[in-house]
Amino acid sequence: MKEGFKVPHTLILLLSMMLVAYLATWLVPQGFFDTVTLDNGRQAVVPGTYALAEAQTRLTPMDFLVAIPRAFAAAQDVIFFVFIVGGVLAIARATGTIDALIGRLLERFGHKPNILIFMVVFCFALASGAIGTAGEYIPFVLILVGLCKAMRLDAMTAVGMVVAGYGIGYGVSAFNPFTVMVAQKVADIPVYSGIELRLAIFLPFVLIGFHHVWSYAKKVQANPELSLTKGLPCPLAGTAEANYPTLNKRHQMILFGLIAAIVTAVWGISQKGWYLYELGAVFISWGIFTTVVGQIGADRAANEFIEGVKDLASTAILVGVARGIALIMEDGQILHTLVYAMSSPLSHLGAELAAVGMFIMQTLLNLFIPSGSGQAYVTMPLMAPVGDIIGVYRQVAVLAYQFGDGFSNMIIPTNAVLMGIIGMAGVPYHLWFRFCLPLFGKLMLAASVVLVLAVTFGYGEDVQPKVETTAQIQS
Repeated sequence: MKEGFKVPHTLILLLSMMLVAYLATWLVPQGFFDTVTLDNGRQAVVPGTYALAEAQTRLTPMDFLVAIPRAFAAAQDVIFFVFIVGGVLAIARATGTIDALIGRLLERFGHKPNILIFMVVFCFALASGAIGTAGEYIPFVLILVGLCKAMRLDAMTAVGMVVAGYGIGYGVSAFNPFTVMVAQKVADIPVYSGIELRLAIFLPFVLIGFHHVWSYAKKVQANPELSLTKGLPCPLAGTAEANYPTLNKRHQMILFGLIAAIVTAVWGISQKGWYLYELGAVFISWGIFTTVVGQIGADRAANEFIEGVKDLASTAILVGVARGIALIMEDGQILHTLVYAMSSPLSHLGAELAAVGMFIMQTLLNLFIPSGSGQAYVTMPLMAPVGDIIGVYRQVAVLAYQFGDGFSNMIIPTNAVLMGIIGMAGVPYHLWFRFCLPLFGKLMLAASVVLVLAVTFGYGEDVQPKVETTAQIQS
């Protein structure tokens, strides 16, 4: 990097992307697909119905400015969940539980960071792949940052463990209810079919993520000057290794309460359809439990909670602004145009190249449609008939969607969960991008190979619907 060049603040980068999206609404043709309402109430596009909008919507500068507070409102569930987690963890740290836990983990893994990194990446990938966990990882970030700091690693290593597990879990998920189930239903193939391939590729992709994080961690441990976060303030600065308290019975009870809260959250997600509002309530309950068991007093707990929230104010701002990019494109009526423009050329490619093209298209569209299920409802009704025409089975089209949605979650700044995780750890986005881009490239290459082989060996032929009439894809 040239001396004197300063990378803009993450907030400036996001606002710049919003401005680019705003300008695009004046330059990109506006249009829509027809949509239908499914049994679950969600809207899905109808393939072959794209048409230019009769009335052009021209967003004014005022519309651009109004989109910023609207984006905060649209991302309120993530923002307030981040606030709650930050406040509750501050209470837990005031009881000494977090520091005691770090000290105990150091006793077990202090000389085996490779085992710790693999376990975190593997477990987080397993959870994301099984039940679609994502924002639930935010409470673990500060614990891992403190642990890495004590092991002469850095905050980037902690974030790498969390996000690699999260993104890979979504990308190669065997039965994520928010992505695999939705996409297969929209593509009209049996839910959870083709699971054997997804299970087979799970560990190899996890090993790619582990290798990337561990390779970086080894360099930092050997030479701290190589840390990408060198010179940045640590969120848990000030705790010396020798001062870690003993993990006593009171701390163990608080940690048991955390495990109970997580188990409750997992049950609620899988059985009751809970999401961030309910999860926030669960963590508030744990905060109250921690206050009582930790015997720190109501006033101190309140002050600690507020201080924890203050520390995450900048993170909340980034999460809110990140949502504004897609909001501008929706208001400017160009989101469907981008989907149409990206999907149309696929019909002119061979099956293998088209499968990889679907993957690339889904990756790019995740920047504008960061919701996994939302992306499935917009893109899979188009990808299924395109695949029917060019010989890409629908199971392969679903796999391309999974890869595109999951892996790009690790790097796109419009992903509110990612911004919450790196914000919690105090890692600027541009530094995270430098760390993650090589990993993203490795996963893209590996996924492309899997897709080509899936087409070659007829993955999904057994569940391919018999299509009597071919949908017309506009060129």
